Amino acid sequence: MIETAIGIVDSSGGQYHVLLIIADGQVTRSVDTGNGQLSPQERETIDAIVKASDYPLSIVLVGVGDGPWDMMRQFDNNIPSRAFDNFQFVNFTEIMSRPIPTSKKEAEFALSALMEIPAQFKATMNLQLLGKRRGFPHRSVLPPPVRVYQQPSGYSAVKQTQSTGTGYVSPQKNASAPRQDSDVGDQQADLSNLLV
Repeated sequence: MIETAIGIVDSSGGQYHVLLIIADGQVTRSVDTGNGQLSPQERETIDAIVKASDYPLSIVLVGVGDGPWDMMRQFDNNIPSRAFDNFQFVNFTEIMSRPIPTSKKEAEFALSALMEIPAQFKATMNLQLLGKRRGFPHRSVLPPPVRVYQQPSGYSAVKQTQSTGTGYVSPQKNASAPRQDSDVGDQQADLSNLLV
């Protein structure tokens, strides 16, 4: 994910970007990894964060749920080999569970998530990272998976992708002949018109 964001920043000609990651737990840790050692996934994540610090890219990771968040705090505070401090961890659940009014929780969350962005942007300017294209090898982003919803007999199936699945269309009862494959495409076109 971080590598893909680096590619996007590079292909934009070095414009400043913020990558927002929402996670519900730690980076995967192998059972074979001993205490005090990094798993291959943790090492890859650290390497990607370090590489991202050579680009005008800030990373904000929002933790939802009960974590554990120890490694995210390490990513935030203890990676000395970065060109600048480009990673901010925010524990959403901890902030939102505080016994204060909701508006104060929301303001505290926004402040926690964004408070390092100005200094990070300034660091990218001081390091002259803005406006540079380095020719980072582009990684292709896979399209969202296609879902085919199975309907009871006599109803038509509607094919949707995750990216267009924002609306609900009730299935139409088949009053006469079975639907053709071309009819499903017509129904998708109708769905697209409804969502616009």
